[in-house]
Amino acid sequence: MKHVIHVDNSEFFRKLMKSFLSEKGLECESFEKGEDAVNAVVDGKASFVITGLSLADMGGEEFLKRLMTLPQKTPVIVVTSSDEVKRHKRLEALGVKSIISKSGDWKIELGKILQV
Repeated sequence: MKHVIHVDNSEFFRKLMKSFLSEKGLECESFEKGEDAVNAVVDGKASFVITGLSLADMGGEEFLKRLMTLPQKTPVIVVTSSDEVKRHKRLEALGVKSIISKSGDWKIELGKILQV
């Protein structure tokens, strides 16, 4: 079973994401704080990390930079309401696998990426 780590400052979106991933047969661990999510990734059981860009304790780009310093390279998907092109280019430069817009049909896009 794929294990997904999801981090976002919105409790509503964390619950929505956890429900969606569970319906797709994926195990989901949700976090509000980037630091907690980094620690979970270090434990090594994550198949994917899904993150927003607003976290309770740090910005999304800072979180991504922290992930990129880890020895294990877990694929990262950003789900965001930001459509700023410059920001997306910075995220891609940080090694993000995919950027999905919350304003689009994010469930379908995410399902395709996770192959569920």
